[in-house]
Amino acid sequence: MKHIKKCLILAVAGLPLLNSCSDSWLEPKPLSIYTPENTYVDADGLYAALVACERNMRHEFFGDGAPITTDRYTTDLAVTGTTDKSGPLIDMDADLLPSRTANDVNKNKIGWYWDEGFKGIKYANIVLNRMKNATFKDEAEENAVRGAAYFQRAYRYYKLTHLFGDVPYLSQEIETPKVDFYTYDRWSILEQIEKDMEFAYQWVPEKVDRGKPSKWACGVLLMKVCMSLGHFDRAIEIGKEVIAANPLMTERFTTNKTKPNTNLMHDLHSVEAKMDMSNTEGILYVVSYPEVEGRDRINTMRNATPYWANGSIKTPDGKTGMSIVPANEAKGTELDNDANVGRGIGTCRPTNYYQYDIWTEKEKNDLRGVYNRDSWKGVFDLYYNAPALKGTEWYGKHPVKPVGMSVSDSIRCWFQWPHYKTFVPDPSVTTDRRGGETPWYIYRSAEVYLMLAECYYWKDMKQEAANMMNVVRQRAGAESLAASDINIGTVLDERARELYYEENRHVELSRISYVYALTGKACEVFGGHVYKLDNFSGPKGTSVNCKDAGVNFYFDWVSAKNNFYNKGIKTNYAEYRFSTHHVLWPIPEGSITSNTGGVINQNVGYPGTENNITPLKVGQEVPSESAQ
Repeated sequence: MKHIKKCLILAVAGLPLLNSCSDSWLEPKPLSIYTPENTYVDADGLYAALVACERNMRHEFFGDGAPITTDRYTTDLAVTGTTDKSGPLIDMDADLLPSRTANDVNKNKIGWYWDEGFKGIKYANIVLNRMKNATFKDEAEENAVRGAAYFQRAYRYYKLTHLFGDVPYLSQEIETPKVDFYTYDRWSILEQIEKDMEFAYQWVPEKVDRGKPSKWACGVLLMKVCMSLGHFDRAIEIGKEVIAANPLMTERFTTNKTKPNTNLMHDLHSVEAKMDMSNTEGILYVVSYPEVEGRDRINTMRNATPYWANGSIKTPDGKTGMSIVPANEAKGTELDNDANVGRGIGTCRPTNYYQYDIWTEKEKNDLRGVYNRDSWKGVFDLYYNAPALKGTEWYGKHPVKPVGMSVSDSIRCWFQWPHYKTFVPDPSVTTDRRGGETPWYIYRSAEVYLMLAECYYWKDMKQEAANMMNVVRQRAGAESLAASDINIGTVLDERARELYYEENRHVELSRISYVYALTGKACEVFGGHVYKLDNFSGPKGTSVNCKDAGVNFYFDWVSAKNNFYNKGIKTNYAEYRFSTHHVLWPIPEGSITSNTGGVINQNVGYPGTENNITPLKVGQEVPSESAQ
């Protein structure tokens, strides 16, 4: 029983336990006709198994405290605004530990990335294993299924190797209880998924149902993997093919084009646009549709909008300023804050870098930017609408920031956000609108242009980099950049402008940090500093919490751009702090301690590294009698 319990809590396994008893009377009778024996028999059955992967991809972006917000909290773009309790990821030195990884809306979703990563790998490996007993129409159909499974496995490993570094590599379906996992070198994992994605890019069809990976989605992922390995020429070759087949949307489209106070960015990020089959820009989506079984509400308006309700915003004379339910005559008008922007709780609080610094004179006419008040909103754009204020001088006026406001209230309640991207109608409710059902972009061709720009940057082809970035900027209305403007900072600035709440920002910062250390390229934004792989996370040891500049690009960049971490900013419960080793997240403690027959390494800087061994490489046999 103790052995079984250990298997159950081993997060990396994420697999159903199978009994080895041979007595047929112990075998359960299937409760439906959908068993592996009669489901995994053809392409349709195998694709059906991959639906679990597609569903779980959606969960990263949907729900209260969606996992994507945890990714943001550990970057330059945002911090957690949940300042009214202990536990949220504010002090990473104290709370980002192997024993505190969680899948908890009130703490962090780091455990979700670990668990879901290996769940997706499990589902993909089941399909790859069961293919040998399936029947296909032809070679093309068989290879398309294999390519789709390779995509799902590689999609997880791309994130795992950038969030957690060296991790277990699983290439086979696990059919029996297993507690002998070993850590594999991330570089060898990336090399393997590069090969897998080359296969997928060749065989997965160009046209697929929305929510499934197409040839072009495979191309984007392959491009990311190539960039991770420094294979920039191949990444450029693929990127050019992808954008040729998936041009940007440059003209207004969908029914939204007739709505007042909207622009092309509203069109592009509307529910209608993500459902519109004429949208050539969207390459990969996760989907959730109204009135469809299994649908999710995305909750972007709850997560990314300030906490303006429930008495959090006061009038200058101390009265409650705003109400979720306004007076009857104010419903549906400009005074109805809930209907117009949603009822936020300030969970994902943008930094000054994202709110102000990246919007320069060159972005004065940028449809994505803060100068366009149709696109961006702030608390100061809302209205005092509490019914009790009727008849006072404040009713119907814009809020005024109180003098002497607490730091916590300022963090949570007073900021601005990209309304055009986070506003999602929520027709299933009449109050407390959080963000309803919608497809969501995972990959768009705009990102591919910016990836091409970055590839040219690594190759010191700055004019070509500027050309790629300018395609995206010109579509948005920003001024063009010159070759002399190009550095890694301008690339990251543009990704922030274009891809907020879409990209995995921590993943990409980690990738860039690894590439700097791999290539030895001097980093212009930090005085030509050269980073190294041999001390990528900082000094070894427990609770080091190194804050020295020059260890890795991630720490230097976030230190420079995030106005919270290591700046002495405190809430009633914690101080915003982070260290060099937070470039990688900790491996969950339970996965290590439950793995009694093998060794899963802990990342440098976290407790538990004393038991680490040299990681295996993909294809290398595991030590002693263990079987992978």
